[in-house]
Amino acid sequence: MKPDTALVGHGGNIVYPRVGQLVHYETELVAVIGRQARNVKASDALQYVLGYTCGNDVSERIYQRKEMAMGLMTVGKGFDTFAPVGPWMETDVDPARLTMRGRLNGKVVQECDTSDLLFGVAELVEYLSTFMTLLPGDLIMTGTPGGVGPLQPGDTFEIEIDGVGTLSNPVVAEE
Repeated sequence: MKPDTALVGHGGNIVYPRVGQLVHYETELVAVIGRQARNVKASDALQYVLGYTCGNDVSERIYQRKEMAMGLMTVGKGFDTFAPVGPWMETDVDPARLTMRGRLNGKVVQECDTSDLLFGVAELVEYLSTFMTLLPGDLIMTGTPGGVGPLQPGDTFEIEIDGVGTLSNPVVAEE
């Protein structure tokens, strides 16, 4: 889970925190919830999704690993600007049949079809709605392909998902 302050749009800066040591990109399809969902079955789950966009689940791995040792995973993924999403939402695509790729400074470093992800959108909506009420506007990042790697100030990371769009964000050092 990420706080609202982690959100940044297309073209917005990913701020590399002063305390950051190992910040990684993660190319992800993002499902946008369209109506309240609680205890939803996977067979009905896509009826609760309004559309899809591109997302980068930016993670500071050193803090993430420390947290995971305590059974948590919030701070390492929750820094300000660590959830770039956009540039818009598409409503008429099949989330199980999309190709997504991540490019670091123009070079493809991640690529897969969404059918290869561990969990599909329907399964994620079912799982999450078992424990919490999903509300319109909630965003679910669906998982990343292999090839995650480090970001540095001066980099630009792009996420392209066929039929959805291209999200591009530069990385800058925290002042």
